[in-house]
Amino acid sequence: MTDHLTHRLNRILPKLASDEFLSASGIGNEIAFYIFDYPPEDERHVREHIRFLIAQLPKVRPGLRVAHVNLFDFLTDYLRERKVLEKSFKLQREKGNDALLKALKGILHEDKVAQRFAGIAKPEAHDLVLISGVGSAYPLLRSHTLLSNLHALMDRTPLVMFYPGNYDMQSLRLFGKTGLSGGSTEDRRRTTHYYRAFRLID
Repeated sequence: MTDHLTHRLNRILPKLASDEFLSASGIGNEIAFYIFDYPPEDERHVREHIRFLIAQLPKVRPGLRVAHVNLFDFLTDYLRERKVLEKSFKLQREKGNDALLKALKGILHEDKVAQRFAGIAKPEAHDLVLISGVGSAYPLLRSHTLLSNLHALMDRTPLVMFYPGNYDMQSLRLFGKTGLSGGSTEDRRRTTHYYRAFRLID
């Protein structure tokens, strides 16, 4: 892990606990969505820091209500509830991701997934929502699609997504791969336009 990432990680706790951040002041009419992007090879360090944040936030800011949703766990629970989890594993092994995505298109419709996410995160009952597990949930769940469909569901509750890739306030590049105009087909799939979130820490 680089010194730069360590410095950025160390700035997260005071920012999340600040009055300005939690009240979403200073962002006008924009939605209170934030992305913390990081090199995918530092996934383990970021996961550890998320656990640190969840433990420390109530101490730094007593009474703060924080929800944490790991997207991979969220998806597996969702598919298990729909009784298709084991079938999904089998289909992916035998026919690959494209066949799996086609088979689950109805179940994983963005409206349904966003509604289910909001039901788990309960933004009306929390002061802050943290999202992790973005890379593990790909390609079944794309971060920009989830965020876009949460705009109307989160109200003013701040949401922070920890993103293993790059975000430049114009596009999301999962795993830091080449942009839309270059690279492999899979690289281009992982790059999507999205500009409604702020960078949590530069």
